Amino acid sequence: MSVTIQLTYEMSKVLGAPRLEVEGARNVAEAIEQVRSRFGELGGEFEKLTRVAAVAVNGVLASYRRGARTPLEDGDVVAFVKAAAGG
Repeated sequence: MSVTIQLTYEMSKVLGAPRLEVEGARNVAEAIEQVRSRFGELGGEFEKLTRVAAVAVNGVLASYRRGARTPLEDGDVVAFVKAAAGG
């Protein structure tokens, strides 16, 4: 089972890629953990950035589903979205 992870600009600068593929993640939390563990020390920076970004699964915010426990299926896209403010 393959899931695509789309990163924010800041995340992609840290990890060196705009998107990644993970295998076997059953939910959003497992997908985040796989990315974190894959990149060692840089994975810690990635994890910090996940705390200030919203997460969408196939275009629907995970907070409207089950948050980090939102289940994933083969072909899903997990996208991190940085909040923007204006005035």
